[in-house]
Amino acid sequence: MSEKKKLSLTSRIVIGMVAGIILGTIIRYVAGDNAWVSLYLTNGLFDVVGQIFITSLKMLVVPLVFVSLVVGTCSLSDPSKLGRLGGKAVGMYMITTAIAITFAIGSAILVQPGSGIERASDASFEPSEAPSVSEVIVNLFPDNPINAMAEGNMLQIIVFALLFGISMALVGKPGERLKGFFDDLNSVIMKLVVILMSLAPYGVFALMAKLFTEIGVEMIGSLAKYFLLVLFVLLAHGLIIYPIFMRVLARVKPGIFMRKMRDAQLFGFSTASSNATMPITLETVTRRLGVSNSVGSFTVPLGATINMDGTAIMQGVATVFIAQVYGLDLGVAEYLMVIMTATLASVGTAGVPGVGLIMLAMVLQQVGLPVEGIGLIIGVDRLLDMTRTAVNVTGDAMVSCVVARSEGDFDEDVYYDKDAGKKLEEL
Repeated sequence: MSEKKKLSLTSRIVIGMVAGIILGTIIRYVAGDNAWVSLYLTNGLFDVVGQIFITSLKMLVVPLVFVSLVVGTCSLSDPSKLGRLGGKAVGMYMITTAIAITFAIGSAILVQPGSGIERASDASFEPSEAPSVSEVIVNLFPDNPINAMAEGNMLQIIVFALLFGISMALVGKPGERLKGFFDDLNSVIMKLVVILMSLAPYGVFALMAKLFTEIGVEMIGSLAKYFLLVLFVLLAHGLIIYPIFMRVLARVKPGIFMRKMRDAQLFGFSTASSNATMPITLETVTRRLGVSNSVGSFTVPLGATINMDGTAIMQGVATVFIAQVYGLDLGVAEYLMVIMTATLASVGTAGVPGVGLIMLAMVLQQVGLPVEGIGLIIGVDRLLDMTRTAVNVTGDAMVSCVVARSEGDFDEDVYYDKDAGKKLEEL
């Protein structure tokens, strides 16, 4: 008798996600007030398993980014290529962010999600202070690389890895010997990524179960128009705008891109963290989509740090929503200011905790809207954060493919090979 076909990783993650949502919803409405359930399940088993899963992924981020960037950089025959890569990647990320927020503002003006909403709210929001442009530029360079790695300061790690890799390429024989060590280390880390991915269905189940014991449909109901509009724009941006870029600039069939991105999208959705999803995104980009490691190891960590398409969409809709709730009219000049501020802030606030809300506070202050209006949308932000992370992850991969194509470092045979990197599915 033939052996039963094993479910793909994607299928198992989806099953874990759906099961977690169902169980969490049942617990909320059937045993929500039970102290035992809250102590041992919601804040016990589910929380522990979910946090271990996310922490395990984050554990890989710093060594993966550093090692893969060193390997990719020291392999470059032309050091000036780094400048081109950086310019193209940052330019693409800012262009897609500008498109995202413009699309969001236009949709919000048309739909008017804030009409009929009472502005009274007990919620409040105190924004953290965002760094200045000069501080961001100075802070790109680590005074202590080890400390940057310990703190997970991604931009500083990227800069140090680039300088280290360039030095290895220029030093000659010692660099060649060291490259062999980093190549082996990179293979070991990638294997660890694959091992952790096999545990994903259980981690996703726990994360979803805990989340849906805490979030009820009644919370979404009062902000249904806002919630559904942000969700619609996020999905439209991810399923229409990105495929257009893949077709026009990468010159490949976008349907294959979307199919191969499913695992990374599911990871992004369940963890709500681009950084935690970075190992899976990089594995997908280099092993399944045909992007060379020298490009992917640079564009993916950079995108996870500065690519804010999903956040920009939330900001665009939220700005119009808050203005309508408070009965304030914004003119064309104010909307242009929102677009410019959000686009530039996507780089300026990189690496700051709570970056989405900090950026929104900056935008609101720029056009004279009350920052306390953020308190109106905090209740549903967690679910939207999950979706916009999946969009951001997709954007990271799209830009990687486009930049790789422009540099001649894109392997179409790998891209069109449905079995390329298939080990991710056969775990």
